Amino acid sequence: MTALRKQLVLVGNGMAGVRALEHLLKLAPEAYEITIFGAEPYPNYNRIMLSSVLAGGTSLDEIVINDLEWYRSFNIKLYTGHTVTAIDTKERKVHTDKGITAHYDELILATGSNPFMLPLPGAEKEGVIAFRDIKDTQIMQEVSQKYSKAVVIGGGLLGLEAARGLLHLGMEVSVVHIHDYIMERQLDEAAAVMLRKELEAQGMKFLLKKQSEAILGKKRVKGLLFADGETAEADLIVMAVGIKPNVELARTSGIAVNRGILVNDYMETNLPGIYAVGECAEHRGIAYGLVAPLYEQGAVLAKRLAGVPTEGYAGSVTSTKLKVSGVDVFSAGQFTEMDGTKSLRYQDETEGVYKKLVIRDEKLVGAVLFGDTSDGAELFSLIKKGENIKGREKELLLGISPDALASPKGNRLEGMPDDEIICGCNGVTKGTIAEAITSGGCTSVGQIKACTKASASCGGCKPLVEGLLQLYAGEAAVTVKEGICGCTTLGRDEIVAEIKRMKLMTVKEVMNVLNWSHEEGCAKCRPSLNYYLGMLWPAEYVDENESRFTNERYHANIQKDGTYSVVPRIYGGVTSPAELIKIAEVAVKFDVPLVKFTGGQRLDLLGVKKEDLPKMWEELDMPSGHAYGKTLRTVKTCVGSTYCRFGTQDAIGMGIRLEQAFERLNAPGKVKLAVSGCPRNCAEATIKDFGVVAIDGGWELHIGGNGGINVRATDLLCVVKTDDEVMEWASAFLQYYRENAGWNERTAQWVERVGLDSIKQALESREERLALQERIRHTLSLTTDPWKQIVNTPELRKNFEPILSPETV
Repeated sequence: MTALRKQLVLVGNGMAGVRALEHLLKLAPEAYEITIFGAEPYPNYNRIMLSSVLAGGTSLDEIVINDLEWYRSFNIKLYTGHTVTAIDTKERKVHTDKGITAHYDELILATGSNPFMLPLPGAEKEGVIAFRDIKDTQIMQEVSQKYSKAVVIGGGLLGLEAARGLLHLGMEVSVVHIHDYIMERQLDEAAAVMLRKELEAQGMKFLLKKQSEAILGKKRVKGLLFADGETAEADLIVMAVGIKPNVELARTSGIAVNRGILVNDYMETNLPGIYAVGECAEHRGIAYGLVAPLYEQGAVLAKRLAGVPTEGYAGSVTSTKLKVSGVDVFSAGQFTEMDGTKSLRYQDETEGVYKKLVIRDEKLVGAVLFGDTSDGAELFSLIKKGENIKGREKELLLGISPDALASPKGNRLEGMPDDEIICGCNGVTKGTIAEAITSGGCTSVGQIKACTKASASCGGCKPLVEGLLQLYAGEAAVTVKEGICGCTTLGRDEIVAEIKRMKLMTVKEVMNVLNWSHEEGCAKCRPSLNYYLGMLWPAEYVDENESRFTNERYHANIQKDGTYSVVPRIYGGVTSPAELIKIAEVAVKFDVPLVKFTGGQRLDLLGVKKEDLPKMWEELDMPSGHAYGKTLRTVKTCVGSTYCRFGTQDAIGMGIRLEQAFERLNAPGKVKLAVSGCPRNCAEATIKDFGVVAIDGGWELHIGGNGGINVRATDLLCVVKTDDEVMEWASAFLQYYRENAGWNERTAQWVERVGLDSIKQALESREERLALQERIRHTLSLTTDPWKQIVNTPELRKNFEPILSPETV
């Protein structure tokens, strides 16, 4: 069979191209041998979620749509970090910047788009960037560690999301917009003003009706000059003023382009065997930038390549349903008033809700929703159908239809057309979900999510998905709480209970016995199961390295340029001149470009090559600081009574004791501790997972704090008198957290979920505390330092040796 397969090459590893392949693999799984070239060094990820990554609410791993295992499972050859530089259209070959040549029978161009950079004087200065990919996101995160003032040019969606992320990273953020109100393409002025006020309340500043003139500074940006002569200080300028299709490869290869790569209704270019899809394609004069049209194009292309009849792509009617800095907004059609139109408005500034309908000739022609967008899909459907709404105007405005309320819940959804987008994040239509239920046998929201990706990203469409499930599955619909991922309907507690009851010992065994829907699991369930098995069977279970994320596999944090950072363990943040000299000598020997103090009082050696990691660890001869995993990170301390005149207890000694006791501890989420020597709390113990604050004659023990994106002050667990009691309570709390929290659930979320009282009750008995302490001691006694293990094991060291050939799967 393999010899008969055609060669299919995809240039671009983004959402549109890979979605087309997903469809194709379902329609004709044996038809092609597939090769993908992606310029970024990552598997296919959800670009829409970059703003969540920037804001710190989501990790890079969590926005990956298809991990490397997916490519392997379909025998797809993936070249990451390769830019295709030329297409030989006569010989049907593509060439990359790293010397790879690949033959194709069919070629898909999905090169996406490039950010538009304003041609301002000084735009080349350091600190002027776009917001388009993971690299931009990482630069912004890095800059926020060093600088404080950011200016975002562009008050559209992307600009506001960038501004919100930077705000959460602790920067002062000003948004510069050329118009007199923001998001003018999606909102009318009333909604835009409400949004601006909401964002101002979050800390964002706005400079409206401002024309950028020049970027100030020498090598690095210092500010932005406006046409009116005013200036704004800036350490970072993010341009978010639009995108343009990436057509350069097509243009230089003789493929017809205009604004985008010109395609017909079947996504075919002017050259045989070459197709274009996504933001780079121009269809009937339109180059789309929203995800839904791109997915519709991909579905058509997949059918074409699979030989399945298709009517072709006829263009998309789009609406906009977005979440801007936590606020839901929706708009569709002609939402500004014009001659011959009349409008209805509902505005409640106390609840933050605004609704507006624009009507012409008794038909709905446009709508804006702010704060409550639940009726967006129905209104968009009415706009597209051009239905007469006379007599229903107020009901539609208020979103309450007496008929609908009196009818079964699904009736409003029943009238919705099949091509209506339900999940805007992943471009999933009502028809796709209906088919997944009626033909695919999905009977739960979790199964629909796994099958179609609907509600798999922001989750805002989940109520609609639930409604469609009730509509099409009827009594067969299973109302269950969602499983830990789309591979199972089982929740964390059920899985752990079954592992214990049946004494399941491997990830594979758990998946088989508990009827996982996907044989190999996914990026969410595999690490979860790996943790639960290790927590339950610390002596017997063999940790699955392949079920861990990259940082945990290599015991170092991968950086944006593919290098790693090394953070050796420094107990309590206390080091010595000799240790500092050793670290410095190692840094010099391995040409470390940057050594930085972390927020947790540790030294971070940044820019280390993967192949140098074992040699560096060997030279350092220090324990791993575990700055990369869901483990104990640091115990931050102040100088306490040892030197501080206000100190009442030995904070340094207590911190070192805690760190030495719990280093190498695997936990559901990363764990940070701190010890302050007096209530002045210089070690910031009250925003840590477990914080210790000295008082006269004892210690306050605090739990569930978080200093990240969602700051949470700790809850006071108890007050104890002795150091041994601190260790007893800390051990009991951490082990109880390990045994009861869900994987990837930090203590702050866990305490909020289960309640402080339940934790106090669980730890109330000293007998129980000692039992928990014994279990955590036993677990820790079985751990070894991963750096030393790798240094001393030749087989493990081989994993760090450089790969001479391009990374493919």
